Amino acid sequence: MLAMFFWAFVIGGLICVIGQLLFDVAKLTPGHTLSLLVVAGAVLDGFGLYEPLVDFAGAGATIPITSFGSSLVHGALQDAEAHGIIGVLTGMFQVTSSGISAAIVFGFIGALIFKPKG
Repeated sequence: MLAMFFWAFVIGGLICVIGQLLFDVAKLTPGHTLSLLVVAGAVLDGFGLYEPLVDFAGAGATIPITSFGSSLVHGALQDAEAHGIIGVLTGMFQVTSSGISAAIVFGFIGALIFKPKG
């Protein structure tokens, strides 16, 4: 059990280090970094490499933003097999809708409580 926590910490930390290096070394904006990490997760899932990473690292691979890209592709491919081309669009939204909804609701609540600037 301790090894599972260790590998989740290491893999999640490595994903975060990659994001931080994109900020500091490559001088990418937060939007570019976010997009790049989402696309990286999508590409890894498209090649079937993200699921083994999730099996190995658990939350270390499912919590970072790369898992959002993986979920988009995973849902699209799953529904494409069942419903054809229209399943590509519906599958993405079925899998990720709860996460997107939660982000919107909690972002709104946070904005009400903490009075953001800007």
